[in-house]
Amino acid sequence: MWENNSSRMGFRDGLPIGIGYTAIAFTVGFFSVTSGLNWLEAFLISALNLTSAGQIAAIPIIAVGGSLLELALTQIVINSRYALMSISLSQRLGENVRLRDRFLIAFFNTDEIFAVVCGKNSILGRKYLFSIVVFPYLGWSLGTLLGALLGGVLPSLLTGALAVAIYAMFIAIITPAAREHLATTLCVALSIAAAFAFAYVPALKNVPDGIVIVVVTVVLSTVFALIAPISEHDPWEEEEEA
Repeated sequence: MWENNSSRMGFRDGLPIGIGYTAIAFTVGFFSVTSGLNWLEAFLISALNLTSAGQIAAIPIIAVGGSLLELALTQIVINSRYALMSISLSQRLGENVRLRDRFLIAFFNTDEIFAVVCGKNSILGRKYLFSIVVFPYLGWSLGTLLGALLGGVLPSLLTGALAVAIYAMFIAIITPAAREHLATTLCVALSIAAAFAFAYVPALKNVPDGIVIVVVTVVLSTVFALIAPISEHDPWEEEEEA
C-alpha cells in the first residue's frame, strides 16, 4: 500500500470540509453570544475544541454557571467517539508520524476528517494529515468568530432563522438513521419526550442541564440497545417492503 504524504492533496481534501464548517460554526457563534457568552469566549471555545455537538451542549451549561462535573460528564458522553476514531486512525499512520504528531492529529480529528482519510486506500503521512486539517480548523474557528461578531447586528428575521438552524443540523444528523430503524425512531421520540419533561414538568425543571443530557443520551440509548438491538431484519424495513 502506497503512502499518501502530499500536502497539496491534503489541502484539496480539507477545503470542502472547511467551507461546510464555516457555515455551521457561524450558527454556533451566534448561539454562543445569544446564550450569554461574549465574542472572545465563543471564539476561544471553537479554537480550542473541534466538536460541534460538544460545544452546543457545553454552552448552556457554561452560560448558567453549571458545575464542572456536569460539563465533564456531558463532554465525555458526547465526545467519547473521538477516542475510538483516533484509535482506528492510528492504524493507518505512516512511519514519519511521530508521537507528538499523533497528539496534534487527535486534537484535529473530527467526524468529517475521519471519514475522508479513512476513505483513502493508502498509508497516511504527516504532511497530508497536517494539511487536511488546516481549512476545517480555520473554517470552524473563524466561522464562530464571524457568527459571534455579526449576530448582534443582523436583522431580527435572519437571527431568528439562525437560532433554528442549529437544531436543524441535529435533525439532519439523526433523520437518516431514524428512517432506517424503528428502534432508533422510538429512541429519538422518547428522548424528545424526556427533554420536554425536564423542561416543563415542575418536579424536573431544576435538574441541571448536564444531567439532562446524560439521561436523554446515555441512559435511553443504553436501554434501547439492551431491549431493542438493531438487527438485519428491522420491523420498520419489513413494513416498507410489505
